[in-house]
Amino acid sequence: MQKVISLIILTLLISFSALAERAYDIAKSVEKANEGFLGDSSEMEMHLINGDKKIVRSMFSQSMEVDDGESRTLLEFLLPKDVKGTKLLTWSFDKQDDSQWIYLPAFRKIKRISSSSKTSSFMGSEFTYEDLRAASPEKYDYKFIKEEKSDDDTLWIYERVSKKKSGYSKQVVTTSKKYMNSISVDYYDRSGQLLKQATISGFKKFTVGKKIFWSPTKIEMKNIQTQKESVLFWKDRKLGVKLKKNDFEKKSLNR
Repeated sequence: MQKVISLIILTLLISFSALAERAYDIAKSVEKANEGFLGDSSEMEMHLINGDKKIVRSMFSQSMEVDDGESRTLLEFLLPKDVKGTKLLTWSFDKQDDSQWIYLPAFRKIKRISSSSKTSSFMGSEFTYEDLRAASPEKYDYKFIKEEKSDDDTLWIYERVSKKKSGYSKQVVTTSKKYMNSISVDYYDRSGQLLKQATISGFKKFTVGKKIFWSPTKIEMKNIQTQKESVLFWKDRKLGVKLKKNDFEKKSLNR
């Protein structure tokens, strides 16, 4: 009897390991499919929606690949006047901890976003600082859930759990094989309740060199618990842009 129980446990462990490996392989394939864009620039809008009230903010975004496993992103608010000049700089890494700094022009101050603050709301939106960091596959544990067919696409659904402190107990990701990008993410709070749902859409085709990329033009982040919503729009997006590393340094924020 003991041998039978041991065999069942071993079978389950092997099965769980295989599911975890499959989900991780999907995440790595998506990461690889999105490598080589060199630089990215676009005009953006952030809409903050609370019932009938809506606030619209204009931004400019730039991202660049620095070295293998490292990318940098700079967001700058252009309008309205009360947030104009605010900047967020993010350094994302595959394995080591990410770094973020925010520049607040009213105080002429650059503030580092600590690990404990990454779960905080970014500029009053439903996006947290954690949401604006690259979701490197190495930083999560995985479990494959299922594969679905949808029109002319194949969807992979898997669960990921951060290996380090996070504002979420888990995230359930739906990835499109056609676009090699996530098309939705469900975020669960620390108590295991569904907190937010992100819907990613409006994919546009770009070519950099001989490689094709599909990039979204819209992310809707809806807070299921409060019904508040924040939407990011990309406009006039360009890939393959040549950018300078010096523009993504901490000291460049207060220029």
